Amino acid sequence: MVELITNPDAEVIAANLKRIEGELRAVSTTPPRILAATKYVAGEHLPILYEGGLRLVGENRAQDLESKAAAHGELFEWHFIGQLQSRRVRTILPHVSLIHSVASESALRELERHRDLARPGAGVLIEVNVSEEEGKAGVAPADLARYIERSPLPVQGLMTMPPLAGAAEASRPWFAALRELAARHELGQLSMGTSQDYLVAAEEGATIVRIGTSLYH
Repeated sequence: MVELITNPDAEVIAANLKRIEGELRAVSTTPPRILAATKYVAGEHLPILYEGGLRLVGENRAQDLESKAAAHGELFEWHFIGQLQSRRVRTILPHVSLIHSVASESALRELERHRDLARPGAGVLIEVNVSEEEGKAGVAPADLARYIERSPLPVQGLMTMPPLAGAAEASRPWFAALRELAARHELGQLSMGTSQDYLVAAEEGATIVRIGTSLYH
């Protein structure tokens, strides 16, 4: 179980950020952006992340996004990376430039209903269940075209969470499958890879990697 990040240190974050950036440059000619996952970072500590060099952050919970962005909105570019509940769409839209997790008909309806709340230039990623795991969030690859067509906000790309695995290499086939889907639909953004497998994701074309614990410890 992941624990709350207590007493983050700007120097540690800066050193980790530099290391991860170097690792990404070593495996990709166009390294992905590093998104700092802030689910387990208290709002009061966000200025320390900024001091450590982080500029792009992603929040998992709508209520936390609202409170953190209200207090520190000017410091960062904000993305929403958690499961998108349709009833939370109106809370999320005013704060973010990108939602990573559109994956339901109800979310599409609420995005249409509240699209006027969206920030200029805001877009979405469609979350795809590329492994087609039963009960897992994400649209089936066969349904992707319909979601792209129906989205009221520009679809900038795709996101996926691969099946849990003990080795980063096990994620490669799913990242490759997402890249192929994006190419087929002429989409440029690929949000894939976390602290466990971000290098494999970068090798397979990620444009955003979502990093948590590897930045803070």
